[in-house]
Amino acid sequence: MSLSPRTILKQYWNHDTFRPLQEDIIRSVLDGKDTLALLPTGGGKSLCFQVPAMASPGLCLVVSPLIALMKDQTDRLRRKNITAFSLYSGMSRKEVVNTLRLAVESNCKFLYVSPERLETGLFQEYLPSLPVNLIAVDEAHCVSQWGYDFRPPYLRIAALREQLKAPMLALTASATPEVLEDIQEKLQLRQPAVFRSSFTRPDLSYSFFATEGKLQKAADILQKVPGSSIIYCNTRRATREVAEQLNRLSIPAGAYHAGLSREERGTVQDAWLKDRLRVIVSTNAFGMGIDKPDVRTVIHFHPPESVENYYQEAGRGGRDGSKAYAVLLCDGLDRDRLKALPGVRFPPIDKIRPVYQQLMNYLQLPVGSGEGNYYDFDLFRFSDAFGCDTTTTLNVIRTLEQEGLLNFQQQVFLPSSVQFTTAKQALYDFEHDQPALQPLIHTLLRTYEGVFERPTPVREKQLAYLTGKDVPQVVKELQQLQGYHVIDYTPQKDSPQLYFFYGRPAAEELYIDPVGHRLRKEQFAARVQTILRYMDLSVECRSRMLANYFGDKGAKDCGICDNCRKAGRKTG
Repeated sequence: MSLSPRTILKQYWNHDTFRPLQEDIIRSVLDGKDTLALLPTGGGKSLCFQVPAMASPGLCLVVSPLIALMKDQTDRLRRKNITAFSLYSGMSRKEVVNTLRLAVESNCKFLYVSPERLETGLFQEYLPSLPVNLIAVDEAHCVSQWGYDFRPPYLRIAALREQLKAPMLALTASATPEVLEDIQEKLQLRQPAVFRSSFTRPDLSYSFFATEGKLQKAADILQKVPGSSIIYCNTRRATREVAEQLNRLSIPAGAYHAGLSREERGTVQDAWLKDRLRVIVSTNAFGMGIDKPDVRTVIHFHPPESVENYYQEAGRGGRDGSKAYAVLLCDGLDRDRLKALPGVRFPPIDKIRPVYQQLMNYLQLPVGSGEGNYYDFDLFRFSDAFGCDTTTTLNVIRTLEQEGLLNFQQQVFLPSSVQFTTAKQALYDFEHDQPALQPLIHTLLRTYEGVFERPTPVREKQLAYLTGKDVPQVVKELQQLQGYHVIDYTPQKDSPQLYFFYGRPAAEELYIDPVGHRLRKEQFAARVQTILRYMDLSVECRSRMLANYFGDKGAKDCGICDNCRKAGRKTG
């Protein structure tokens, strides 16, 4: 007999009760209904598919666009002794085959898949064998061309309905009523049960300050409000500069952005999570999957480009239910930048082709090639080589993404992996002939389970510690074992990746849909105008304005934002 949702919640997550709407969503899924859930950041979306999947035989297929979030969730599930795997960009064909085979043959409960994987021949080959009990679509707003983060691969999710009888659960933290309707249509949800949480955060106080002294204002706020803080900046350089200046003011701060190595990002994040750093100063590369409930202030040093981004990022404050502050800072340059942003973000079509040709030259990618392949892409090296500024390059890549030609992942970390490729008896003979390599072989076998069956993530630092050697020596010995065909060793990769859905067209044949390009630009411009309107509010409650934007028309005045405090309004 299967366990009840509450029993599963207690057994695996050690919670006694569900958050609002979670149990209703889970019941809907267990009843076999297609379900659409709109839950704000921190509302516990993951449990809405994890609990019903655990209550049913088979596995849950989770479609997610964020590699970091996939890896974070699979790691957390494994720590609970729940079998979970993920397929994401940069994995070799052999790794994908091994993962799919394990998902079919083991007691796998969760298989996380990036959307571009869905239509690959390899995935389609294994799909009929996967005992899928639920399709969970995370970040479901990505399926809407009119949403703030449209990703064409999401349009292919609906095709799963023709091959799988499982119900579908679509989840998003921020979608307007128009986008919610589009999600239902594009995912072909069948008479879905729709659940919408309130968008008001009764313990989160929103404020806006127009100031030319943003650093001093941020420091003043941090001195008045004790506790952990996130400061969001719009460039990597700004994260470094703001962190450095805060440290000079004796406010411990660290910079975090996608340009840092994985080790550097991990060090900063860990120090902040453990309160050794009070402030993490970050681009929007930071935040997804981070579970730190006691963040007291979230300060936007630069205005974000949309209300959706702002609501998600500000919502990382005060998840423990205690008072927290979301502060947006702006100077004159920020306003000018926002107003000019639609023209920058959506370059004219005749400006796209030359940059596209340079990209193909940089990758040395012949016409018609590239389909289904990943390529390392160093944005700054490319910009230096071709004299093209990084902003233009990124915006051209975004346009090519919107057209469904390619996918760009700025944060891709693939750990080193090892798989033994020799029989155990042959390995015994090899150790006899090469005794210097025996300690490393024994350490690999003792430390990593399944290293004979599949490529297994390994850490060279850990191997160095366990064998009493330094990391370069361990790497050298791993390479020697590879040279002897004893193991298959793949060193770690920590570089951005470009993935091509189709063979690349010639520059003169590159087609950018002019109508779609114009409409997306208009939609983007409208979102920019909305964040500008939010900044210009002088009387209206900020919390209510945000809630109304997402269709929560019943929201009352919060009583704690800057405008409510000025007007003397109490909580509605």
